[in-house]
Amino acid sequence: MNKPGMDTALMLSSGSPESFIQSVSGIPVLSAEEERALATEYRMHGDLEAARRLILSNLRFVVHIARGYSGYGLAQADLIQEGNIGLMKAVKRFDPAMNVRLVSYAVHWIRAEIHEFILRNWRIVKVATTKAQRKLFFNLRSAKKRLGWLNQDEVNNVAAELGVAARDVVEMESRLGAYDVSFDPAPEYGEDDSIVQAPAGYLTDQSAMAQPAALLEQNDMDSHNGTRLSNALESLDERSRDIVQRRWLEDDKTTLQDLADKYQVSAERIRQLEGNAIKKLRNAMM
Repeated sequence: MNKPGMDTALMLSSGSPESFIQSVSGIPVLSAEEERALATEYRMHGDLEAARRLILSNLRFVVHIARGYSGYGLAQADLIQEGNIGLMKAVKRFDPAMNVRLVSYAVHWIRAEIHEFILRNWRIVKVATTKAQRKLFFNLRSAKKRLGWLNQDEVNNVAAELGVAARDVVEMESRLGAYDVSFDPAPEYGEDDSIVQAPAGYLTDQSAMAQPAALLEQNDMDSHNGTRLSNALESLDERSRDIVQRRWLEDDKTTLQDLADKYQVSAERIRQLEGNAIKKLRNAMM
């Protein structure tokens, strides 16, 4: 999906967000019939030009959704770019047989990518790590804009509304009200003119304590295992090797159904081929 999204990235990175928004607002919206035809062409034949047209015609909706997250102190261009990634993922998975418009399906993917970006960048230390905390992070900010600092009754109401424990609401409220403190600030001088070290100054560098021979042995072992894995992969047939690479060795893992569509077989058959290939690799690595 990289190719159809390249021009969207270039449009955003080569100018200001305002020029990008002005450009996408001039792209005509597809009719339901045109959208269904393009989606079918991409899903059945892998037509990248059809995918590109689907993406470009829906960029205006990404902009609209990204504007709703402008209160988090992050660059609008970054929010839009993350939303564009979500839109591309949605186009890749969209099934025109569902008989819904692409934007209705894509809004989940667009919001999910923007949410992940906000959670990664809004604080140096993660403020939301569990599912309940993620729900609170986005909903509690809206509640606090209306109510300010929450009293106990308001905490209980928010907890009941979101289906979480009251203590989780209190904890997330304290996190939202905190600020980032540098872990490694510049040294300061105490009252007796002694240097006050930052917390990082008291940590031990464990890597520096390792024996050189042990490090060399570990590096050799890693290199040896990498060579064995490469040789084991070469022993597989082309289809099995492609399945293993797409399912286990790539960051964006391919689904069984996507591979089934590619090789015109059932998802169960892909699962069987994957299992057989993993068994062969395991035997070769033993």
